[in-house]
Amino acid sequence: LQGDVRDYDAVFKACEGVDCIFHVAACGMSGLEQANQIESINVGGTKIIIDVCKQRNIPRLIYTSTVNVVFGGNPIEEGDEETVPYFPLEKQFNHYSRTKAIADQMVLAANGTLLKGGDKLHTCVLRPPGIYGPEEPRHLPRVAVNIQRRLFNFKFGNHKVQMNWVHIGNLVQAHLLAAEALTSEKSYVASGQAYYIHDGENVIFSEWIVPLFEKLGYRKPWIHIPVLLVHIAAAVMEYLHLILKPVFSFTPFLTRNEVWNVTVTHTFRIDKARNQLGYKPKKFSFADSVD
Repeated sequence: LQGDVRDYDAVFKACEGVDCIFHVAACGMSGLEQANQIESINVGGTKIIIDVCKQRNIPRLIYTSTVNVVFGGNPIEEGDEETVPYFPLEKQFNHYSRTKAIADQMVLAANGTLLKGGDKLHTCVLRPPGIYGPEEPRHLPRVAVNIQRRLFNFKFGNHKVQMNWVHIGNLVQAHLLAAEALTSEKSYVASGQAYYIHDGENVIFSEWIVPLFEKLGYRKPWIHIPVLLVHIAAAVMEYLHLILKPVFSFTPFLTRNEVWNVTVTHTFRIDKARNQLGYKPKKFSFADSVD
């Protein structure tokens, strides 16, 4: 079935006989799309999913969120679900992160609400970082395009900046475990909970990404430029996109959010997912993923 998450009737029809929803639909991850479209999908679509759960008596809802709900350029080292708060919405300048944070909170707030038949809705959210692996259409393809444009010939920021990534196989594992953890057999342990999900290791982006350079036949970054200059360039591209959009639409080569992602350390603990969900990330080779 294909449909639009903003179409209540289509979602309602698609969910006939369903007892668990994995809400993974989102808009606006790379580049800048129209704010109204992002809002209608990420927030409006989530509201429809929750409403359909209530009307269809669907007791389990797992939402695919993002670490961007707590990260907005602020350094985070080994953050966990209990101590790292949402990044203030009023300071989130990109619509994707802001709307994902709103939807994240909506799903958690819906936990425990009554379904039409009298049972309760059990919800949880999974917060992955960048995703890689077979058929992943957004993160690495965009990085690859920028490498081919020679934008990553430049080194900027601290070369020891750390971050997390997650292979799609591990992310799927986490979703299936979360679905089990929202059942009575597992004592609803995941009900109302948020979980960071990644491969279980911190990586230095400039080193981790080397296999992609090699695969594409480009040398590693070697020209060093100040981070401030890169931020200014990204801001200018975003501004040009905004003012030229009515007559000429293009995707900015780089956004400020993407600059922060590779120049500011943001790492998270997955102890909670390990302990409550039984999450055991498998070891994947990034080099194998770019073949």
